[in-house]
Amino acid sequence: MHHYRRSVLLAGSAVVLALIAACGAPDTGSGGSSTGEVPSKPSVPVKLNILDVAGNLQLTQGMIDSFVEENPDIVSSVTYSEAPSPDVAGKIKAQQDADRVDIDVVLTGNDGLSAGISQDLWIKLLPTFEDRLTNMDNYLEPAAAMQGLAEDYGVTVTYYPSGPLLEYLPATVTDPPTSAEELLAYAKANPGKVQYARPASSGPGRTLLMGLPYLLGDSDPKDPIDGWDKTWAYLEELDEYIDVYPSSTTDTMKNLANGSVDVIATTTGWDINPRVLATVPKEAEVTSMEGFHWVTDAHYAVIPQGVSVDKQAAIMLLLQYMLTPEQQAKAYDSGYFYPGPAVEGVELSQAPSESQDAIEEFGRPEYDQLIADNPTETPLDAESLVAAFDKWDRDIGGGKVEEAE
Repeated sequence: MHHYRRSVLLAGSAVVLALIAACGAPDTGSGGSSTGEVPSKPSVPVKLNILDVAGNLQLTQGMIDSFVEENPDIVSSVTYSEAPSPDVAGKIKAQQDADRVDIDVVLTGNDGLSAGISQDLWIKLLPTFEDRLTNMDNYLEPAAAMQGLAEDYGVTVTYYPSGPLLEYLPATVTDPPTSAEELLAYAKANPGKVQYARPASSGPGRTLLMGLPYLLGDSDPKDPIDGWDKTWAYLEELDEYIDVYPSSTTDTMKNLANGSVDVIATTTGWDINPRVLATVPKEAEVTSMEGFHWVTDAHYAVIPQGVSVDKQAAIMLLLQYMLTPEQQAKAYDSGYFYPGPAVEGVELSQAPSESQDAIEEFGRPEYDQLIADNPTETPLDAESLVAAFDKWDRDIGGGKVEEAE
């Protein structure tokens, strides 16, 4: 049985705002001080604890495991764990307050990155380590723009153009909406049949949120508080015809597959990968909306304050390795973050054979043209993204978010 929140959500962005004024993180943590000079390599092999709050390990664990296998003198072993993105700031902050930081690397999207920047949780990596991270010079242009959002605290490890796109089953929806106006009209004519997940915990949800200002011609797409009058009015009207907002993108995919909804927000990766996994029928189709701009997305590696200098040294070597074309080709995965690589010169032909097979069968040739023909925009910066999440939770859908069991 599902439960529904009837007040502003406290698990994510609202808590982030409440904690922004919290005191800074301590300088020390498990494994020694985070202050002092970072050596070129650790004095002894280190064990790394990596927390994934973005599903990034699906793309990068193969890269990390290869590094460990090839460099036992740098990293002795790695442990992996996962957590929901809205939980990351509180988790790291609690460890720092207790002076016991046992997470060495966080793999995060823009949401967790932003929350951590707001609370001063991450070590500032650039320009301190720019001479150790020279492979960052090879970023694709949109990936380089995404790196700018990291405010020097994170390193972009994967990239994709994202969306917003709409997904539907052609047997159910014979005339899919191809504009923001048509999407609203479809929702009005079919109450409860259009769905997107809570933006603070969903990549497609927040991509739709940030893409609407471009679709609707708002005055300032980068200012969600003073520049999104059309967007907030649109979302309020759309909300009248939405029954529930799932707390995860996966739930929207399952709802599309079981027929409880007709049209959902999606992205290139969230279109391809769930069909590879048979969460969504292979015959599902996607459509873009007239005049849309890609709102790009990336995953970042960040290091919490309190991580020892030996571990920082190992992490720099690991990140440099992960940004080589050979390793970046693994980011094609099964289309989860399609295409995936953040650096130039990485072709699908370089990817593992299983990735090539999956994308050949489930990929969409039209994506290459859509990527070439439509402008790309970076997401909101950290402060603005937190403000947008909070306003959505408070004024749009917070009372109808479906909690996972």
